[in-house]
Amino acid sequence: QVQLVESGGGLVQAGGSLRLSCAPSGHILSTYGMGWFRQAPGKEREFVACIMWSDGSTDYADAVKGRFTISRDNTKNTVELQLNSLKPEDTAVYYCAAGVITGYAYSLSRRYAYWGQGTQVTVSS
Repeated sequence: QVQLVESGGGLVQAGGSLRLSCAPSGHILSTYGMGWFRQAPGKEREFVACIMWSDGSTDYADAVKGRFTISRDNTKNTVELQLNSLKPEDTAVYYCAAGVITGYAYSLSRRYAYWGQGTQVTVSS
């Protein structure tokens, strides 16, 4: 059983930056992918980025490529999401997720078995 705790959300002006952190506990499998998703009010949950726990390979949604960076912090055993050049449309609750990911299934929320409670990111105009 894996538990995930997100932190780092907040209020920022357009063009600003935030850094989100996901702290896992429990037994993480080497085959797990760690993903970030987001959900805005009235919208469906959206894939943002993922990183493979084993080799560190990453993938990003087109909407955030070049602005967001996902990484592992080995000193803290966390997964980080650096959000740069933030736009109002980035406003959402951001969730960390973990699951067994194969092939190109990294963007499918149903492939992730474990989810955090989310952290709010609000970007003002």
